[in-house]
Amino acid sequence: MLLLIALGAIFYGWLGGFSGTTVTSASSEQLLVAGKPFRGHTKDEALGNTFRQVAQVLDQKELAGVPANIYYNNPDEANDTISAFIGVLVPDTTQQLPAGFELRTVPADRKVLRAEVNAHYMLAPNKLYQALFDHAEKHNLKLEPFYVEWFPEDKKGVVEVPVRE
Repeated sequence: MLLLIALGAIFYGWLGGFSGTTVTSASSEQLLVAGKPFRGHTKDEALGNTFRQVAQVLDQKELAGVPANIYYNNPDEANDTISAFIGVLVPDTTQQLPAGFELRTVPADRKVLRAEVNAHYMLAPNKLYQALFDHAEKHNLKLEPFYVEWFPEDKKGVVEVPVRE
């Protein structure tokens, strides 16, 4: 039993489960996300299908980029319903988009909180969002309901959220 616990802890650490998250104030840069919109319950099978379609586009190299998502609300505050755009952070607008994909632009020059963590994409979101919310509460900051997350490396995650003025 102790061996299983030790192996679990080692695996969790290897995934970045013990990594600290940094939160900084920044000015956003323009981001281009090619993907598909989703609105529905977080447990809806269609959400998983959308993530799989985007992963397939990346695996088959139909788009050059890294996984990225835009969330237009906090599902914890919306009864597990999300309004999202699931996709790929692309470097420019010159790429041919796969069928059913569209391009959305995240504007530049907004005051944002940026959270970064060195952890696998399966663990990163929980660590990132919790750190953002804790930082905002500690510093009495109000956040806009607009979250952009991307995963520039296998074990790195970034989330930006605009700060209300």
